[in-house]
Amino acid sequence: MIKQRNIISAYVYTFVSWFGITNLWVIYLGQQGLSLVQIGLCESIFHVASFLFEVPSGVLADRFSYKTVLFASRITTIASAVLMLVGQSWWWFAVSFVVSAWSYNLQSGTLEALVYESLAPATREAQYARATSMMGSLSEIAATAGVIVAGIFVHWHFSWVYRIQILLALVGLLCVASLRTPAGRSATGKDAAPRQTVITIVRAAGHVLRTQPALRNLMVLDASLSAVATAYYYYFQNVMTTHHWSSPMISGLMLTGSLLAVVGMQLLPWIQRRIGRFALLLGMTLLMVVALLGAGVHIVPVMVALYLVGQTVDAVIYPLFNTYYNAMIPDGQRATLLSVASMLFSVVMVVLFPVVGWGISRWGFNATFAGLGVVMSVIVAVWAVGQRRGGR
Repeated sequence: MIKQRNIISAYVYTFVSWFGITNLWVIYLGQQGLSLVQIGLCESIFHVASFLFEVPSGVLADRFSYKTVLFASRITTIASAVLMLVGQSWWWFAVSFVVSAWSYNLQSGTLEALVYESLAPATREAQYARATSMMGSLSEIAATAGVIVAGIFVHWHFSWVYRIQILLALVGLLCVASLRTPAGRSATGKDAAPRQTVITIVRAAGHVLRTQPALRNLMVLDASLSAVATAYYYYFQNVMTTHHWSSPMISGLMLTGSLLAVVGMQLLPWIQRRIGRFALLLGMTLLMVVALLGAGVHIVPVMVALYLVGQTVDAVIYPLFNTYYNAMIPDGQRATLLSVASMLFSVVMVVLFPVVGWGISRWGFNATFAGLGVVMSVIVAVWAVGQRRGGR
């Protein structure tokens, strides 16, 4: 059965593709002799490349096939790992980060679109809510497990993490080979729908965004929430350093955050069956706003509790928004429009990250994120009013 086969393959693919074996790349590049400035430039290059290629990768998925694009994602992952292994200068590593960004883009939204279209239309939304929650949980578990494994290699043949990544990418290729094209995309002969061109896909996607303000506004809200939560996650690490947290304390907090995220994502389908879309989205966004406003309280235990709330909400909103996107986006533009949503996140990140860093250096962590809480309150209020007026 296509549905079951694709879902199982998607679960395995998710785990191996998100296994965080290379998440300690900053340490690896430092061991290769790169300065902090050069390491920071590599990260910037990744985000710029990701921004530029995000939407084109979605167009490719809609133009050709999901399997072809996912296959290319694993091939570019292997190429990126090879470049990290053979790199002898900063330029080699910079190219590796560009290729890694392509790998991320080719995967982003494509696997979700394939799974969604593999499900029976009558029960698609409910089934996809369960599937995407499981995929989110697996990615969270894989990322945490990968970092733990990577820690073993930090002081012992650290290059092995990239060899392991290559092996995992090969497993991913086997998963892609086992995927079956959804029925609506597999028709041939006189029953086959004419193949869309890149121009028709882009025009159709633009039309959807113009005529569906509810979808457009949802993407903006998603990008804003995710970017703020990501900034909170990374800059809170500076709080840990400032207060001289020990390694076990930091690891314990990260592990607790991952466990709460997994629990939240597993409970999400149950919550979705009992709470309407608008009420659930409003509740999640208000929780994030409360966590940001509460960051203004300079009491470490309170900050830790709010950090866990924020990270749990951030983990839950990914499958939540993804479910709603797939239900609102027509076939043929799904991967393209999911890539637009990811691109908006990149746009917000490019602007937000340096601004938050400047704010922290000027006013401190607490005041900066409390200020972001005020900004998010306005964004949520505008979105809520728009929803109540029918998205106009």
